[in-house]
Amino acid sequence: MYHSYDGGGVKIDGPAVLVRKSVTDDVSVSAQYYVDEISGASIDVEVLASEYAEERTQYDVGADYLLNKTIISLGYSNSTENDYEADTYSLGISQDFFGDLSTLSLSFALGNDTVKKSTDPLFEEDKTTQSYQFSWTQVMTKNLLMNFIYHVITDEGYLNNPYRSYRFMNNGSVGWLTEKYPETRTSHAFAVRGRYFMPYRAAFGFEYRRFNDTWGINAYNMDLSYTHPWGEHWIFDVHYRYYSQSDADFYSDLFPSADFQNYMGRDKELSTFTNNTIGFKVSYEIDTGWSHDWLEKASVTLAWDILSLDYENFHDARRDDLPPGTEPLYNFDADVVRFFISAWF
Repeated sequence: MYHSYDGGGVKIDGPAVLVRKSVTDDVSVSAQYYVDEISGASIDVEVLASEYAEERTQYDVGADYLLNKTIISLGYSNSTENDYEADTYSLGISQDFFGDLSTLSLSFALGNDTVKKSTDPLFEEDKTTQSYQFSWTQVMTKNLLMNFIYHVITDEGYLNNPYRSYRFMNNGSVGWLTEKYPETRTSHAFAVRGRYFMPYRAAFGFEYRRFNDTWGINAYNMDLSYTHPWGEHWIFDVHYRYYSQSDADFYSDLFPSADFQNYMGRDKELSTFTNNTIGFKVSYEIDTGWSHDWLEKASVTLAWDILSLDYENFHDARRDDLPPGTEPLYNFDADVVRFFISAWF
């Protein structure tokens, strides 16, 4: 797969490879290699620093064990960049019930991260993440499939970005200091998803999700999608997503003073904003009759998402020709492109 993100002054692209192999009738293993080439400068960087370039690599390995109607999954992931390293261990159990009409899935993940700073070789902080997820999938009718998900995440340690700063009024001018975040965070999310299958192999999809955390952020998103096959080989998808969130309790675009409160942040992802996304995807299933059965199935897929983000209380501080706090509100558009080839042997 090739993936690309371009928006907000930042460009991210790179390849990814995923391989899955059945070892026995009961066991399968998988491995993935993922690379992000990151360049440019977001608005946060432009205000106080200059453009940068870095690379992030990620390795994932996993195994699934099938025991009657139970699937046990184990996974490990390592992500490395010049100033951040993350190790994640995961365990999942999935069980079918009631004549395979219901599926219960439970999962747990433990992440141990190390936060560094490229401008300070002595800077090193730890972060620990625990994730718990409950999922229930139910066949409602012959055409309707529903999924209910509850997700809890707890974070402890150094949770802010060491490069980001908040701004404050300082005797009529503006000062900048490194953000100060709480050392704990717990978030809760609940999602309802559904997929309705049409007689002609098309399908409608929908999702509604609520999110809140101990930092005071409340968010929700709504998704709608439609899948339509054309002929024997083509599949077309279109989807729309709307996301809205409130700001964190300790967020402000401009603080009255340097030590106005215990925790102070200006990261735009903690502000109040909305995100509209429209996406398109086309897949072509390749005829594999020529392969004499060594290639079971193959497909080529191209996906394109267009994002539009509007911030309601995050101002464009690059406009130093205007009084602090009166700059235009920030917004930007982004494009996400994915191209991948899939093959089953």
